[in-house]
Amino acid sequence: MNADAVSIHIIDNGLGISEAVRTRLFDPFFTTKPVGKGTGLGLSISYQIIVDKHQGTLECYSTPGEGTKFEIVIPLQQKQQHKSRKF
Repeated sequence: MNADAVSIHIIDNGLGISEAVRTRLFDPFFTTKPVGKGTGLGLSISYQIIVDKHQGTLECYSTPGEGTKFEIVIPLQQKQQHKSRKF
């Protein structure tokens, strides 16, 4: 592990996630719930916060029948982001 980052692992021993679903998990509005039962924004927003705002990574590893692991890595210090000024 990188000493300049914090790594969080969330692991379960459930049924796992199929590859077809796993590749779309972080897509906005993607949900496996029936119509009207979910917006599909939770993991998309989480991804944006971790990757865009904190310059980290959010990965999902899963094996059907064995479980799933989410790995969040956030650097201890973010690089300065230069914002362009409008005059």
